[in-house]
Amino acid sequence: MIPRNLIINAALGEGFDLVGVVPAEAMLAERNKFSEWLLQGSHSSLSYLERNVEKRFDPSLLVEGCRSVVVCAVSYLSPYSRGYAEDCRTKIASYALARDYHVTIKTMLGRVAQRLAEYAPEMRFRAFTDSAPVAEKSLAVRAGLGWIGRNTLVVNPRLGSMMHLGELFISEDVDGYDTPMTGVGCGTCRRCVEACPNGAISDDRTINTHRCISCRTIEREGSETPITLDGWIYGCDACQSVCPFNRHAPEHRNPLFDPLFDPTALDAAAWLAMSDTEFEAMAGTTAMPRAGLERIKGNITFPMSND
Repeated sequence: MIPRNLIINAALGEGFDLVGVVPAEAMLAERNKFSEWLLQGSHSSLSYLERNVEKRFDPSLLVEGCRSVVVCAVSYLSPYSRGYAEDCRTKIASYALARDYHVTIKTMLGRVAQRLAEYAPEMRFRAFTDSAPVAEKSLAVRAGLGWIGRNTLVVNPRLGSMMHLGELFISEDVDGYDTPMTGVGCGTCRRCVEACPNGAISDDRTINTHRCISCRTIEREGSETPITLDGWIYGCDACQSVCPFNRHAPEHRNPLFDPLFDPTALDAAAWLAMSDTEFEAMAGTTAMPRAGLERIKGNITFPMSND
């Protein structure tokens, strides 16, 4: 059995801002809501979400021998997270300006696991971040990191929603587990709902990905639903930048999430003239190659964009 305080100190020491620990239990209510969302077809072209639903909501099915889940969060909020000029046609989601969080967070989680292994040498683990069928947001809520806001993201009262999540599935029991946060929430605020130019946020705190700008600008399979990209060329922060919790949250403290370039220094002409070599030099270590330069250029000239 591993002491909870050891886990907390290890995660904070490796640069995470929040950490909680939960037992590896099935999340039945969360699974049922997710299944209903799938049946409504709101996941549009994201067909991979239909696979391994049972494993997604039961850590013990995804990782054999898993007894506990360590849930970590780290802020990436930067000056660019506050929003762009209204007439900007080359907006980039602020998380994508830093090094690819998939690589960064898995490295951080690996170091946390190494610290824990010094105490429990027989411990087995697997690290995840926005990968594999893991119900990250549900685990984060159960671990007391925040609540599901109207923008469908985990919101923490101090750090807002501009956070990356990462999980360690470990084979050990822990001497104490966290519980969901109480006494906080979004109240009657609907700023995120009203800020989405395509009405992608539903009243039941789910996203209709047919209408989601982030999905449309990044995923290679697009929906035929007519939408506006509203100047976004990779991802979208519209529903987050207006959130009062994000407005008052401090900027990220971990330098691993510093922006690598200034998106406001590049207008549409600069992007359209950019070569693959220039793109690689500027953004090759970010998450942006997932979409690719040609798709990004296509987003700039997208026919439904605002002019």
